[in-house]
Amino acid sequence: MSDKTLHNYEVEQSLLGALILDNSNIDEIPTTFQSRYFAAELHQTIYDVINKIRNEGSIADPITITNRLKNDEQFNKSGGQQYLIDLVDTVIGVYNTTEYARIIQDLYLRRQVVEISEQSINEARTLANTENGQDVIEYAEKQLYELSDELAGAGRLVAFREALSTSVENAAKAWQHKGSIIGVTSGFHYLDRILGGFQNSDLIILAGRPSMGKTALATGIALNAAKARLKNKSGGAGVVFFSLEMSSEQLATRILAIESGVPSDKIRRGEIPKEAFDKFAAISQELNDLDFYIEDTSSLSVTQIRNKARKLKRQKDIGLVVIDYLQLISASSGSKNRNENRVQEISEITRTLKSIAKELNVPVLALSQLSRAVEQRDDKKPQLSDLRESGSIEQDADVVMFVFREEYYKERKEPAKGSEAHDKWQTEIEAVKNKAEVIVAKQRQGPVGNIELYFDGSLTRFGDLMKSGTAFK
Repeated sequence: MSDKTLHNYEVEQSLLGALILDNSNIDEIPTTFQSRYFAAELHQTIYDVINKIRNEGSIADPITITNRLKNDEQFNKSGGQQYLIDLVDTVIGVYNTTEYARIIQDLYLRRQVVEISEQSINEARTLANTENGQDVIEYAEKQLYELSDELAGAGRLVAFREALSTSVENAAKAWQHKGSIIGVTSGFHYLDRILGGFQNSDLIILAGRPSMGKTALATGIALNAAKARLKNKSGGAGVVFFSLEMSSEQLATRILAIESGVPSDKIRRGEIPKEAFDKFAAISQELNDLDFYIEDTSSLSVTQIRNKARKLKRQKDIGLVVIDYLQLISASSGSKNRNENRVQEISEITRTLKSIAKELNVPVLALSQLSRAVEQRDDKKPQLSDLRESGSIEQDADVVMFVFREEYYKERKEPAKGSEAHDKWQTEIEAVKNKAEVIVAKQRQGPVGNIELYFDGSLTRFGDLMKSGTAFK
C-alpha cells in the first residue's frame, strides 16, 4: 500500500519495543490481534517470534529474538540485533500497548477496505468475466463482512474447555431459573418448554400445508420475541422477517390485527369500531419501538439473504431470522441453469441457511411447504417424509416442526344437515374447533412431541391453551 496515511511505522515500533521491554504487555493486547495487522513485513515477523518464544515459557529479548532470526535476510538487512535494541530505546516512560494495537488494527482495516474496493472496481470494469453485476456486489459485501467478522473475533478456534465452560454456565442459568428458557422465546409456553426456546446456530423448519397457519404462527413467534426484547424479558430478540410472499404492509396489518383483536379484513375495509381507534394508537406506539425489521423483496437469493442478515446483525444486533418461505428462495442470483435439479438447489439453500445460523450465531426459522401426498391419506397429520424435496431439509435442520389444524379438514367434510352423520360431525368439529397442533417431529438435541395451541382464524392468531393437561403431549 503506497498511501502513507494508511500505516504508522512509529506506532508499530513503539508496540514492539514495549513488548520486548516487558513481555507481559502482550496480555494487554486484544486476543483478536494478528501479526498481519502490521504494515511492515519485518514487524510481522518480529511479533510472531515474540509470541512464539513467550509461549515456550522463555523471555523474548533482543538476544533470544536475534537467535531465532539470524538467518532472516530482511532482519539482517535492517540491522539485526541493533534494530531490536533501537526498538526498546524508542519506548518512552509511559506507553499504552492497548492503544498502539488499536491504531495498528484500525489502519490494517482501512488498508483492507481500500484493497477490497479496488478489487471490486476492477471486477466491475471487467465486462468479459462470467459474473454479473449482482455477483460483484455480493462478493464485495461478503469480503467486507468477513473482514468485520475477523476483527470482532468471530469464527475463532475454541478450546474444548472454553466450550464446556459455556455449556456449564448455560446449564447453571437454566437450573437457577427453572421454567425459563436459554434460547429465543416463541412466546408459547409449551413450545418453549419442549424446545427450551430457539437455540443460537440452529436451523428450525416450520412446515405445513396451505391454510394451516405457517405464516401466522411464524409472525406470532417473531412478534413475541421482539416484544420480549422490548420489555427486557428472558428470551427476547431483535427480529428480521424475510417475507417473500406477503408485502410489509400486509404483514404489518396482520400484526395490528393480532394485537388489537380487530380482524385484518375489517382493518383493510375500514370497518373499525370507534372505540378501537384509541387502542390502535397505543398499540402502534408500542409496535413502533420493536426491533422488528421486514424485508419483503419477492425474489431473493440465499446469498442476498445472508448479506442482508449479516448487515442487520452488525447494525441492529438481531437475534432471530425468519424466512417465509423456503421454496421461494433461489439458490444463487447468478444461476442461469433453469434445468438445475430442484432437489439439489434446495439442498444448497438449506445448507446455506444452516451456515447463516452458525455464522451469525442466531436461530434461523424457515417456513416450508409440504407435498400434496398429505392430501391423499386419511390421516392428514404431516410426517417428515411429507417435506417437499425433503431429504436435504430434514438432514440440515436441527428442529423440524409441523403445524396442523384438523378443523380445516373437518369443515370441508360436512354431511347433509339433519342427518345422523351430521350430528356426529358436529360433535367432532366442536372437539377440534379453534385448536391447532404443533408437531415437533425432529429435535437434534431434545425430545419430540406434540403441542396444542389455540387458533383464532379471524385474527390469524395463535395462543396458549388454558388447559395445560391437553396442551403438551
